[in-house]
Formats: sequence, C-alpha cells, structure tokens
Amino acid sequence: MSPRCALLTCALLAFLAPLALGEELSEELSACCSLVVPRGEWRATASSCSQKLSLPARYVIVSHTAGASCDSPASCQQQARNVQYYHVRERKWCDVAYNFLIGDDGLVYEGRGWDTKGDHTGYIWNPMSIGITFMGNYMERVPPARALRAAQNLLACGVARGALLPQYEVKGHRDVQQTQSPGDQLYAIIQNWPHYRD
Repeated sequence: MSPRCALLTCALLAFLAPLALGEELSEELSACCSLVVPRGEWRATASSCSQKLSLPARYVIVSHTAGASCDSPASCQQQARNVQYYHVRERKWCDVAYNFLIGDDGLVYEGRGWDTKGDHTGYIWNPMSIGITFMGNYMERVPPARALRAAQNLLACGVARGALLPQYEVKGHRDVQQTQSPGDQLYAIIQNWPHYRD
C-alpha cells in the first residue's frame, strides 16, 4: 500500500471508529497507530507526572525542538532521551514536555502519551491540548515526507482512539506563544493541513 493510501485509510478509520464496526476495524486501527514507539523501546526514564488531560482534546499544538535532528531509529531514540534529560534535569519538569516526538526517520516517539498533560505550551494551553514536536530545527528546512506522514497518521490515530475530537484544531506553537517554533518551513506546511486554525 502506498504511503498516500495508508494515510487515507487511517483517516477513513478515524472517521468510522465511533461506529464500532468490529474486530477488522480494530486491526486496521492498530496498523495506523503502529508507528508510535513506546517509551520502553526508546528507554525513557520513568515519569513522575500525575496530571491527566481531559479527553478528547480539542487542540493539537505543533512545535519543533530547535535542536539536533535525527534520521534513524537509533539516533532518534537517543535524541528523544536527550530531550527528556534536558526537560527533567535542567527544566525540572516531571517528564519530557511533549505528548509525542516525531523523528526524521518517520517514527513517532511516545512522550507523555495521550492521557497526560504536557508542559509544551504554557499553563493556558497545556491542559487542553496534545503537544507534538518534530525533533530538529525547521527554520530553514522542511521535515522529510515520512515525518509529515507520521504526524498525520498520529492525528488519525488520536481521533480513532477517542483522544482527539473529530473536529480537532491544529495550531502552530507560534500561534499561541511568542516563539519561532515550529520553524518557518514547518509552519508553512501545517498551515495547509485541513485541521489547521490560527
């Protein structure tokens, strides 16, 4: 199946999931969510976060880490650990700030996950949004197509799981805070996503 067909399939499943069409749909949904690397696989340290998100969330905030990029599972796992180390040791947060991290390898790395409030966008937006970040700096370059597809699959997965409202809104980090995140090039891309609202 081509990447475009896979994305369309995931989007259709996200639409149909509330109809509970049975076991076959559940298997297809699992395939849509299969690009998420669990915390244990990237060797995240234990989280001390306890605040839960009220789901389904209405907002998705897209950011970039503005740091090093990664383009293989090994380098992206290491980069996810680096981000978590910085957030926990230097910023004194209870875990990595984001709900999910996306690598240039086309995989999504589970941060705080769907259920836990992040520390990605300030006290107003954190309790009502899922924060996804692209690992790298996207001021001058665009993420590879596989990373953008991974983000779209993640959003379809969120709707299908009931973690995101079907009418969720995507916002760039700079739409809600004074920052250059998610970088000029990535920001131009997400403005064309169907759920984007400034």
